[in-house]
Amino acid sequence: MFSRFREDIASIIAKDPAARNAWEVITCYPGFQAIVMHGWAKWCWVRGFKWLGRFISHLARVLTGVEIHPGSTIGRRVFIDHGFGVVIGETAEIGDDCTIYQGVTLGGTSLSRGAKRHPTLEAGVIVGAGAKVLGSFTVGAGAKIGSNSVVVKPVPAGATAVGNPAHIIKKEVGSPDAGGAQLFSAYGVTQNSDDPISKVLHKLIDHAVSQQEQIEKLTAAIASAGITCEMQTDKLNAEQINTLVD
Repeated sequence: MFSRFREDIASIIAKDPAARNAWEVITCYPGFQAIVMHGWAKWCWVRGFKWLGRFISHLARVLTGVEIHPGSTIGRRVFIDHGFGVVIGETAEIGDDCTIYQGVTLGGTSLSRGAKRHPTLEAGVIVGAGAKVLGSFTVGAGAKIGSNSVVVKPVPAGATAVGNPAHIIKKEVGSPDAGGAQLFSAYGVTQNSDDPISKVLHKLIDHAVSQQEQIEKLTAAIASAGITCEMQTDKLNAEQINTLVD
């Protein structure tokens, strides 16, 4: 148990530049305290002391602002940053080295008692502040969920998902065994990544402008042949439209 605590503390210090030492993490980090108390609640839960497990979970929520059902499974070196408003459901599974920011919900969309209702986060997943991951699907290893996203379907390993409902921005190209510092991305934000919907709109705008130029050339060629051809459409301002899309 103490070995696991040391791992968790070291992971927090590595991921959070505001963490100065182990004592500060133990006494001032509600995410760490919530995970410690979840360990106690889980111990009671799996041994049949269901009410006691739920009561410890309730106390943890009151003290830390983090609600973790004692039936959920949490791996090693999981970092719940800030923590306030985090809700982790009964059948949720969180892999090693995951990072969860404030306001995150790992919730269920089914009312089937005893069934797997909550998501599974594989190793190294980062879930940004306010994100909602809802359903009994899997978020692949190393994936990133952007802040305030609503995820209702599986996310491939190494991908980044943003939006409501969430869509895939990109799939990271890199070695799965790269260093944690290289893979870590605060709040699930990936630098230099564009919204795919925005990219499609930009391409459609460029295509429309290109077609307009071709039509103007064809009209000029027809006019030079002595055939009258009137064009009454306004010319597209690609720069102005692209600015609106951005």
